[in-house]
Amino acid sequence: MNNFVRLIRTKFRLRVSLLVYLTVTSMFVIGQVPSNQDVFFAKEYSKEIALYKAKEFAIKNILGETYDPVKFEIDPLAAAYSGELTCLTYFCKKKNLEGLIFGFYNDTWNNSGVVYSAYAFKNITRPSAQILLSKIDSLISENTEYLGFNTDYNNLYFHYDDLIFLLYKNTSGSTKIRVFWNNFDSEWDWTAFKRTQKRFFKK
Repeated sequence: MNNFVRLIRTKFRLRVSLLVYLTVTSMFVIGQVPSNQDVFFAKEYSKEIALYKAKEFAIKNILGETYDPVKFEIDPLAAAYSGELTCLTYFCKKKNLEGLIFGFYNDTWNNSGVVYSAYAFKNITRPSAQILLSKIDSLISENTEYLGFNTDYNNLYFHYDDLIFLLYKNTSGSTKIRVFWNNFDSEWDWTAFKRTQKRFFKK
């Protein structure tokens, strides 16, 4: 009987110890995930969530605080098939602000190596966005032969502000654009890029 009681007590202590360990570990991990207001945590990608969060980003980081009612428009132009990059335009006549928002979504990590899924947004003013989109299109056109000669091996990259763009063609001949920003590494497929470019320049 005593052995049985001791066994029960031992199991109970082990369970309590495990519970404490898991609680402390989860608190540590959560504490290691940055609380940057520009990062929005999410379990999976959704174009609707990207638009929803982009509105908050635009208000807090682009349009700014105001006590007067302000009208503005935000439109998701195109999303990559992978869901890793969504492009949205914004326009506010009252504040004379207009531009392109890159909405990143994928697994990222902090300096401690903690991995988490999140959205983050990058604002590009309209003049800068026009230059950037035209530059990507021109580079692809001018280097089609080079990129297609040895697919997946021949690459082209450039920096723009704090973004890095990697251009290449995969083995099936499709043009690929990878965008590196902060700890995000997102793929912008050619179809989504052309849709973004076409709709952006029409506005």
